[in-house]
Amino acid sequence: MPEAYGTDAVSILGALAARTERIGLGSGIVNVFSRTPALLAQTAVTLDQLSNGRFSLGLGTSGHQVVAGWHGVAYEHPLRRMRETVEVVRRVVRREPLRYQGEVFQIDQGLKLMAHPPRPAIPVYLATLTPGGVRLAGELAEGWIPTVFSPEHVRVFLEDLEAGRRAGGRSGAALEIAPSVPVSIGEDQAAARQALRPWAALYVGGMGSVARNFYNQTVRRYGFEREAIEIQELYLSGRKLEAISRVPDALVDAIALAGPRQHVRERLAGYRAAGVTTLLARLHAPDPASELEALEALAEAAR
Repeated sequence: MPEAYGTDAVSILGALAARTERIGLGSGIVNVFSRTPALLAQTAVTLDQLSNGRFSLGLGTSGHQVVAGWHGVAYEHPLRRMRETVEVVRRVVRREPLRYQGEVFQIDQGLKLMAHPPRPAIPVYLATLTPGGVRLAGELAEGWIPTVFSPEHVRVFLEDLEAGRRAGGRSGAALEIAPSVPVSIGEDQAAARQALRPWAALYVGGMGSVARNFYNQTVRRYGFEREAIEIQELYLSGRKLEAISRVPDALVDAIALAGPRQHVRERLAGYRAAGVTTLLARLHAPDPASELEALEALAEAAR
């Protein structure tokens, strides 16, 4: 479950935990600015209890637009804050007396979690795209959640991911790679792509200024520099429909799954080849019935 400025992720995950028995549940993601590390740990333990050990904690720094523009919190020291949050969360889940002296958080009373987690550790996934963030995921996390991920361009991340794994002494350990991928399945590929253009334009063009939009910076690294600049200029000047119209087919195909089932099946093979272990599918469909149909088609294509 994602969380930006729509529904919160935790309430829905709690409801899903109570109504399901087998499916894995995770936050995909909650940000490290809107909740304290201790509250994030309490939340993770609670959801793990409700789901009988099926929860994974997806964390991210989000961006200036959500953190400052929605929560009214200064977007400062994001990587340091994420590192310290992970360290505190893990201490709380282990039920250690909580004392921590960091650059962002100072906690010295030695309180201990009163609840009893069903597991001694809860998997942590980090959503990040910057070189420093990718290194942090490789160093600390059980999984990495990239957005606007292109399997054909995975090489732009691999050096930082492996550098982080070496820094954490984890080069031989398994790391889940779980990109968040928008999906639009339909026999009319042009229509399927069109359904995803508003999403692509929002992320590439509307998620902050040039210096603060990590999604824009990422697609530039893929080779879409001219397109990324144009989409952002149009979006930030209020010309959103024009920005949407400037999203090229090649960019949609690089960062999303859009088209007939056979096309989706072929693209899924590319994700596997890039090392992806779990696909976090963001289904774009006009109604719940169509969404379920798309999910079934995706499952069939993945076999």
